[in-house]
Amino acid sequence: MKSFHFLGLLSLALAFSFASAFDPSPLQDFCVAIPEPKNAVFVNGKFCKNPNLTVAEDFFFPGLNVPGNTGNRVGSNVTLVNVDKLFGLNTLGISLARLDFAPYGGLIPPHTHPRATEILVVVEGTLYVGFVTSNPNRLFTKVLYPGDVFVFPIGLIHFQFNIAKTNAVAFAGLSSQNPGVITIANAIFGLIHPLILMFSLRPSNWTTMKW
Repeated sequence: MKSFHFLGLLSLALAFSFASAFDPSPLQDFCVAIPEPKNAVFVNGKFCKNPNLTVAEDFFFPGLNVPGNTGNRVGSNVTLVNVDKLFGLNTLGISLARLDFAPYGGLIPPHTHPRATEILVVVEGTLYVGFVTSNPNRLFTKVLYPGDVFVFPIGLIHFQFNIAKTNAVAFAGLSSQNPGVITIANAIFGLIHPLILMFSLRPSNWTTMKW
């Protein structure tokens, strides 16, 4: 249990270490988010609470010690703490996630974070992780054990897969208060017409081929 707490604190330290890596630097101590005023224009971020009205609860989120439910088709659960969950993160350029994996086969499918680099520390179990570079594509993979750290550069496709017969837990820091996520399979096969995908895989000499 002590090692779990230590690695959890380590993941927090890693997250805070690159707090200004991508989101704009704040111009004040904090800007606790509040719902947008009526008829206001949403641009990029949140409106700020009056600093004189902020309280400690604005900077607090409980429960990351609680395992997520992995009883789904991919056998994983992500508990994300971003600006929508912790209003005090607004303008601070960071967020945090707990990743839970079911035994042997728990998967966080290939996905990207369009606005954040992700740094991951394994707390429990064994994970096979990797990311793909932009063209020309290269695949970087690694097997991680408790205490190991791996970084996924901003915007690149990456994944995490539990290859052990026990549960796995990891924590991830992300360099944005709202990193976003695009699950590749859902985006491609769920939204793009199959004909477009078929033509995307066509050989270079397709116009001269006999059908």
